Amino acid sequence: MRIALITTYPPSRGTLNEYAYHLVQQIATKPEVTELIILGDKVAEPEGQLPPNVRIERIWQYGDKFNNIRIVRALRRIRPDIAWFNLQFTLFGADPLSATAGLLTPLLTRLSGICSVVLMHNLMETTDLGSAVGVKSPVKEAIYRLGGALVTRALLSANLVTTTLPRYVEILRKKYHVDDVILTPHGAFTESTLPHFAEVPSRVLMTFGKFGTYKRVETLIEAYATLRESGTTCKLVIAGSDSPNSPGYLEEVRQRYLHVPDITFTGYVAEDEVPRLFNDSQIVVLPYNSTTGSSGVLHQAGSYGKPVVMPRIGDLAELTDSEGFGAVYFTPDDVQSMAASIKALLDDPDQCRELGTKNFVATRGLTINEVIDWYLLHFERLLDKTNSATRAHAAEVEPAAFEQP
Repeated sequence: MRIALITTYPPSRGTLNEYAYHLVQQIATKPEVTELIILGDKVAEPEGQLPPNVRIERIWQYGDKFNNIRIVRALRRIRPDIAWFNLQFTLFGADPLSATAGLLTPLLTRLSGICSVVLMHNLMETTDLGSAVGVKSPVKEAIYRLGGALVTRALLSANLVTTTLPRYVEILRKKYHVDDVILTPHGAFTESTLPHFAEVPSRVLMTFGKFGTYKRVETLIEAYATLRESGTTCKLVIAGSDSPNSPGYLEEVRQRYLHVPDITFTGYVAEDEVPRLFNDSQIVVLPYNSTTGSSGVLHQAGSYGKPVVMPRIGDLAELTDSEGFGAVYFTPDDVQSMAASIKALLDDPDQCRELGTKNFVATRGLTINEVIDWYLLHFERLLDKTNSATRAHAAEVEPAAFEQP
């Protein structure tokens, strides 16, 4: 099987690049995959090392309105068995034109005769447009919702669509009346043994992600400052970079809070530095005011046996219920609520261990390696179905081709 994966990929800073990295590492180990071609976004940094059966072509650019043409041309040249799209609505651009043009690529791919599979990480129906992309006007929101519905219908024209949350499958089947939508869970990034819990906790709070839209750190910093002022000993690590939609956000925040001590802004974190980042932390905080899909950071926290402080909202609430995660909750954008939740864990090492163990067990339910096996099974069924249809068509055409005049 030859697979083309259309996605962002490290050292890209684009959304979903970390998830793509872990997908690729596991796909490369599967004997049924003879070649994996990543059609990735362009980057300025040197390319990292790839597994032997993987190569990458950097052919598209965030914000470019002609990404769909470039990707389809590459796919027609490569002719993979499966074109697999790792998508969310702002993957190809922040503005509606570049985003929409890019999201039409799976439809154009299928029209080109190539089997297309779409992994949808978020839905327009469950996205808070005000927090995620800054849409405040009711009229503008209505236009975005209509456009999002049309784009979703185009995405659903792929040979197969998968999502990471059960609620997404239900919404797509009920609203759009489609059957070729299945659930493929997010999966745990690592396959580790139960972490060792330090006798003396580090008292380090850590948040990780791409910040500036619905993931913002002002409330977290102010909650942390409140704890410090009340005599609670702790440190704060803000790990990650700006959201593509909010360039300069973290530097502006860093300058604004220079007076608050013991805050570390790490900037972009390379994949080989992620284990140390989590292992050095006692508590992982998700300072979100809305959600746009399954949380990779929550799964990572579970993989390293870390307790989590987060709001019980949207997709985060569904994840805790459907996959068995545990957390201490706070009210979004409420400094005192967040500070109280963090303090409750800092002052209770036993609860930290209990929640960390619970989250670790939740991630063991299904690893990315097992998720890839699930995908490959569906890919094989798609190819068998496609080949059967081709043979049936050939059987209908061939007798007529040999008829005597």
